[in-house]
Amino acid sequence: MVTYLNIALIIISVLLILSVILQSKGAGLGGLSGADTGAVYTARRGVERTLFRLTIILSVIFFAVVLTLVFLVN
Repeated sequence: MVTYLNIALIIISVLLILSVILQSKGAGLGGLSGADTGAVYTARRGVERTLFRLTIILSVIFFAVVLTLVFLVN
């Protein structure tokens, strides 16, 4: 059981990292380098909203899996 939860934790953490990286403001991957695009922050729509909600869901699942692992190991 612990092995499956560890594998799930690795998969969820990779997906969480990817969802956070994809949310960076600016055009494409230019935001990763720290380039300031001077963009005005607007309401999230379409893909941005979906990515934002996916990030929240993944973080809640990540937290639940970590707590489950802590209680199972002890």
